[in-house]
Amino acid sequence: MNRPLIEACVDSYASVMAAARGGADRLELCANLAIGGTTPSLSLFRQVRRDCGVPVNVLIRPRFGDFLYDEAELEEMGEEIEAFRDLGANGVVIGVLTREGALDEEAMGRLASRANGMDVTLHRAFDMTCDPFAALEAAVRLGCRTILTSGQERDAAAGRDLLRELQSRAAGRIDIMAGCGVKKDNIQLIHDCAGITSFHTTGRKAPVDSGMVYRKSTVSMGLPSLSEYELWRTDEEEFRRCAQIVHSLTR
Repeated sequence: MNRPLIEACVDSYASVMAAARGGADRLELCANLAIGGTTPSLSLFRQVRRDCGVPVNVLIRPRFGDFLYDEAELEEMGEEIEAFRDLGANGVVIGVLTREGALDEEAMGRLASRANGMDVTLHRAFDMTCDPFAALEAAVRLGCRTILTSGQERDAAAGRDLLRELQSRAAGRIDIMAGCGVKKDNIQLIHDCAGITSFHTTGRKAPVDSGMVYRKSTVSMGLPSLSEYELWRTDEEEFRRCAQIVHSLTR
């Protein structure tokens, strides 16, 4: 929390290595970013730890959808936290809400206790809370190190006014990290408005064309709005430009 930081949001080995070469200070390792991110595999984590020296925080999210989890899901999340901790993760990225849209401090506390000394980031479940300032104080009580947020707007540039207020109220007790839609063209704007020096981005530029020669146009294997023949990955040069801007920021 004492220096500018850029975290890469990545869901593949290729994106990890591109972000690392581009100057990432930290990784948030996920799977399935096309649906907002889910927990990555242990195998991918092992590969990243073996080949990349950048600290890795792991997203713990068992499924797409809301952040209201039942006991079976919380059990799954707790076991995953312990597994990644034992494999050497720097931290975990979690979020659990109540039915009423508040941060579920009891469930969050249970998960944070399984982290047992790892960094804990409250992810963008924060942006779905009914009272962001109450959620901020709850995150501080829980010992979270970071809140990842777009300022409860469609992207961090649009949410910069709330980000400014959150940064002020945090008063150094917790790191406010701007995420969602962060690009080289708006990092300086967000910083100048909100005083934010921690940023989270995929560093993507354009989809990479699939290597497939034969293509079946009549069948979709996933979301109908997405093509199986376009791969979204971190672009090394795009990420490097973002990192250069972030690393030039001052408090």
